[in-house]
Amino acid sequence: MSENKNENRTNQHTHSFLDISRAIIKFAPRLPQFIRANIKLARAKPHTHASPGAIFEQQATAQPEALFLRFEEEQYTYGEFNLWVNRLAHTLKAQGIKKGDCVGVMLENRPALIALVLAVNKIGAIAGMLNHKQKEGVLAHSLNLINPQLLVVGEECVPAMSSAWPYITDWDITALAHFYIPDNLPCEPTLLTNYTNLVQLSSSAPDHNPAETGNMTLADECYYVFTSGTTGLPKAAPMTNLRWYKAGIGFGKMSMGLKSSDTLYCCLPLYHNTALAIGLSCVLSTGASMALARRFSVTNFWPDIRNYGATGFVYIGEICRYLLNIPEQQNDKEHGIRVMVGNGLRAEIWDEFQQRFGISRICELYGASEGNIGFVNAFNLKRTVGFSPMKFRVVSFDVDNEVPLVDEQGHMQQVRKGEIGLLLSEVSKKAPFDGYTKKETNEDKLLRNVFKTGDCWFNTGDLVRVQGYRHVAFVDRVGDTFRWKAENVATTEVEAEIHSFKDIVEAVVYGVKVPNTDGRAGMASLILEQGRRFNPTEFYQHIKRKLPDYAVPLFVRLRDYHETTTTFKVKKADLKKEGFWPSQAEDTIYVLLDRSLGYEPLNEHILADIEAGNIRF
Repeated sequence: MSENKNENRTNQHTHSFLDISRAIIKFAPRLPQFIRANIKLARAKPHTHASPGAIFEQQATAQPEALFLRFEEEQYTYGEFNLWVNRLAHTLKAQGIKKGDCVGVMLENRPALIALVLAVNKIGAIAGMLNHKQKEGVLAHSLNLINPQLLVVGEECVPAMSSAWPYITDWDITALAHFYIPDNLPCEPTLLTNYTNLVQLSSSAPDHNPAETGNMTLADECYYVFTSGTTGLPKAAPMTNLRWYKAGIGFGKMSMGLKSSDTLYCCLPLYHNTALAIGLSCVLSTGASMALARRFSVTNFWPDIRNYGATGFVYIGEICRYLLNIPEQQNDKEHGIRVMVGNGLRAEIWDEFQQRFGISRICELYGASEGNIGFVNAFNLKRTVGFSPMKFRVVSFDVDNEVPLVDEQGHMQQVRKGEIGLLLSEVSKKAPFDGYTKKETNEDKLLRNVFKTGDCWFNTGDLVRVQGYRHVAFVDRVGDTFRWKAENVATTEVEAEIHSFKDIVEAVVYGVKVPNTDGRAGMASLILEQGRRFNPTEFYQHIKRKLPDYAVPLFVRLRDYHETTTTFKVKKADLKKEGFWPSQAEDTIYVLLDRSLGYEPLNEHILADIEAGNIRF
């Protein structure tokens, strides 16, 4: 690729003074609200008395008749939902649950899950947000991490919970108090002899506000969430009231500009931080309404939006791509959505998504479950996670060895505007590192003596591009970027160019080890539109025009589907393990041996020559 093309590509991902100026001018009407929110954030200290339960309680007192939640045919005002929460809180308290105890919670998305989370928080306990799609050994691992004092399980999740019991050997899970909440959907028959019906038990409980709620501070922990587990087993990360509180103000008020008249639609699982720490916190902080879906559905998404009269929704990037993949409809823009908030919207589909569905404001954000920093696109710029008021640095990174580069003094070096590096955030009293429940793993995420003796920085493990004016764009997770022919290849940028080729529904790019070579060769796993045939020659001609030679994938695998996590992230680790060796009879693999010919099918003879070192790349 020529230097000019490289420069143009970089410029698309940076911001000029003119870009920022225009954005600020458009933002001007919301400046007073922005300033008030900033003041509120600045006043939030660990010792401040506040919590999700307390904030919800305040809204219920201020606007008891206002609509809080809609779910399928159900709807609740703030006032009546608060009474439900209080009955659950008093029932849990009667079972001996107190401040600092963990209550394991495992339900699919429904109002009872939100009620439970708020009830647990109101008495100072911690909700362990168990992934309802886990089972057996993985679920047992998650239970071991949070060590619950009591379990509340949705009727639909009882079989999965029971499957984990044989894998728990260090403690007696049957000794815990087990409660279940019935589901109105048809469920497989379950033996509930070991469970108490929490709905029945709590029906006669007091419904006044618990006294403990007013004593909670922002330093207290409100729930545990689990990392997605794309590699290895999940880790449990504690969320403090402070981080939840800041998310609601930062994203709900500063960025989205939500009002009490707004309705935010959420179809993401509530055990995921984007739903719980962004969606619910934005609603409660602004007194808005939430429309909740049991799960994401391409078919039901826009009908739900219209039915609920939603004015905003919570997203992750994969959802946006799924919605773009369905055929265009005449009513694509017939909805009330003015703003969307979430993370992972890829640069290559940003404009297409925004224009097709007519959404004026995209509040892309960045944050990690265990991290101490967040970015938000407050000024509505394109293809950015926005800016952060917290102290951060982006430093040079050695992709081969997966370590930051240091100078002769052993200090790390910041990259320049337009360059890609490792994102670090300073750990301080204002930005503490909460880490994981297993404290011995926390030190692995911290870097010390980075720029001067005694400093401490959180290693996000993410590569970002510096866009200027304190804005960054997400590029890749460390380990996803790989090195080939002495060049760094960012998988997200290769995927972006592949997606511009017709007939590609989903592309996943990763590096694979090849015998007798250094670094990792690029490989793309592709899913085609139904009924389409792959044209390897046409695909190569397209991709070679878009990418420098070193970034063109050497291998292409055609698949019918990709295994994903429960938050729709493709499990790249599994694809990397498969490499370019045939693993499934229905998979077709292509290899780029002769660039004058393009891709050709990988057969046993070619594979043998690669393994023997007879073919060099």
